[in-house]
Amino acid sequence: MEFSHKPVLLEETINSLNIRPDGIYMDGTAGGGGHSAEILRRLGSGMLICVDQDPDAIAVLRERFAGNKNVRIVQSNFSEVPSILSEAGADMLDGVLLDIGVSSHQLDSAGRGFSYHYDAPLDMRMSQSGTSAADLVNTLSYQELVHILFAYGEEKFAKNIARAIERARQTAPVTTTLQLAEIVKSAYPPAKRHDKHPARKTFQALRIAVNGELDRLSLGLDRAFGCLRSGGRISVITFHSLEDRLVKQRMASWCTGCTCPKDFPVCVCGKTPQAKLVFKKPCEASEEELAENPRSRSAKLRCCEKIK
Repeated sequence: MEFSHKPVLLEETINSLNIRPDGIYMDGTAGGGGHSAEILRRLGSGMLICVDQDPDAIAVLRERFAGNKNVRIVQSNFSEVPSILSEAGADMLDGVLLDIGVSSHQLDSAGRGFSYHYDAPLDMRMSQSGTSAADLVNTLSYQELVHILFAYGEEKFAKNIARAIERARQTAPVTTTLQLAEIVKSAYPPAKRHDKHPARKTFQALRIAVNGELDRLSLGLDRAFGCLRSGGRISVITFHSLEDRLVKQRMASWCTGCTCPKDFPVCVCGKTPQAKLVFKKPCEASEEELAENPRSRSAKLRCCEKIK
């Protein structure tokens, strides 16, 4: 099976992890193994745990890294860090990489239902199991649809779109990607239909809801940080503002020390920083990378190092 996915910010990400040859690392969203392969090149006696919830990715990883004694491959969501480490025979980590969001393979595989460019079943399940996007579109109430579209897609026409979905499904279930894309387009003001694809934010919102992405990211960040050794690093690549805001705020909380009022003569809160930022501003794609891989245009890399 071919799993086409060009890793973004490759050099910047690998450098941010400060890889030790004898360290234990986890690529929590391994996909086709692009970042993983670069980590492996820097390992001697160390271990890399490749994790992905997509069975297509797991099949590719097993084929690509077959016979490599430094690799453990685990099908799971990265938020399940403790059980992943147990399955891999490890206890603590020297570094964690998370490349958040949908992969190029998932977007370009028409049958997976992630893209509004292809006609396919309305699916969007990264794990290929559980509740699908069609299930949500056809069963959620108007209020629930509005919440998802606004909270996860930052869609300002959420109410219009939810009403349009309600009307459409009274006639027949909404079961395909192009069917939904046309419904969304019809709900957009005519003057706004040609700026960017009208369905872009709706598809993002539904994908996040189907896969519980933000909840799993929040849980995964805390669990991964908790499993880092002192001096270990966590590097996270995000592709939209909701993810980036969550990562930025979580890293800031780990790096925050005393919160006592400035006029207190001594600290009474007892808080000390648990981490330090490796770089203050996120790394973004260079002009050269943007020319080679336009999908890297919204990528942001943040990294911090555990200090206690």
